[in-house]
Amino acid sequence: MSNLATHAGHAHGQDHGHDDHHHDSGEITIFGFWLYLMTDCILFASIFAVYAVLVNNVAGGPSGHDIFELPYVLGETALLLVSSITYGFAMLALFKGKKSQVLFWLAMTFLCGAGFIGMEINEFHMLISEGYGPSRSGFLSGFFTLVGTHGLHVTSGLIWMAIMMYQVQKNGLTATNKTRLSCLSLFWHFLDVVWICVFTVVYLMGTL
Repeated sequence: MSNLATHAGHAHGQDHGHDDHHHDSGEITIFGFWLYLMTDCILFASIFAVYAVLVNNVAGGPSGHDIFELPYVLGETALLLVSSITYGFAMLALFKGKKSQVLFWLAMTFLCGAGFIGMEINEFHMLISEGYGPSRSGFLSGFFTLVGTHGLHVTSGLIWMAIMMYQVQKNGLTATNKTRLSCLSLFWHFLDVVWICVFTVVYLMGTL
């Protein structure tokens, strides 16, 4: 009987240690992802600096005031802001352990993000079809590089989100999936903050 109790206690200790291992590895992963986001900050800061240098180099072409449609960009911005809110609801559902709600809010976030990318692609298509492509002037080169880089990040976030929805549907809210969704949350909110900077510096100041 005492051996059985000892064995049970030993097993419980192993389980507890296993949980601690998952917890520690999850924290390390999230910390590592924070470091990645810091390098991404440097990337975007560099592109913003390049744009600031090139913004007045229109080479006889249009300036931001001539080509930007603020109401259209406000629609894009609203979609991305809403997607940030819906992802917040997904994280709340995650903490409550509600798998179906996590999947629902991730799907809503995905739709908003996809709508944002669709509007951005349409904007690029319209500008290029009017002869205002990235090769037209330094200003347009900087514009397409900055906005396009953010768009590529959002696209990669959508791919990641689709994979996570599949993983959650298949395996449930495992410790690994929770860590990955937490990292994706940081990434998605980071892109939201970057877009607010893009909207302010590029579009808002460009149209004034």
